[in-house]
Amino acid sequence: MISEQAWADAELIWDFHQMHHEPRPCSVAVGLGSHDLGVADTTVDLYRRGMAPLIVFTGATSPTTRARMPRGEAVHYRERALELGVPPEDVLVEPAARNTGENIRLVRALLEDIDHPVDSVLLVSKPYEERRAYATARKLWPEVEVISASAPMTMVEYVASIGDAKLVIDMLVGALQRLQLYPEQGFMTQMPVPDLVLAAYQRLRNEGFTSRLIAAAPR
Repeated sequence: MISEQAWADAELIWDFHQMHHEPRPCSVAVGLGSHDLGVADTTVDLYRRGMAPLIVFTGATSPTTRARMPRGEAVHYRERALELGVPPEDVLVEPAARNTGENIRLVRALLEDIDHPVDSVLLVSKPYEERRAYATARKLWPEVEVISASAPMTMVEYVASIGDAKLVIDMLVGALQRLQLYPEQGFMTQMPVPDLVLAAYQRLRNEGFTSRLIAAAPR
């Protein structure tokens, strides 16, 4: 049972993880691979709204996606986009990336290889990964404008879609820990965290929402 205080703390962190950018037309839409096929659906919706002429899905597999997406996250995302009617020539795949840094570096290299000009990127992720993805892109692709996007969901709706409130809160806490640790390791730009958010994060850690924390350097 999630306490009222823990739920309030989690919703505060959920809101902080989102950049609250207004989508606008960009050179390319990049869908970051994960367990959540909704990222592909959101990317396709933005494409249909004229927010990008080209989609790139990026991601290999991980322990949490190997069984569900055996051909790789990006490949399954592309298959979903084709099911939704996106022309094949408008959906590219970067199938090797195994973390967010590789997502950005390898997509950048792919677009350079095909001479697709890029001055802005519509970066599509899970709702609670927007800020971390944005900070990573700003570090590794600083010359382009980055617009963050995700499915327009409340935390209540996201928990319902996952079916496990504790797991979702664990993921929120883990993502915030990475926001604090990764800049020191050179993986992303520094993103200041308000004191209220830090206090909520510490309370949740103290209550045991810790399964997604890392003890050492990331993979």
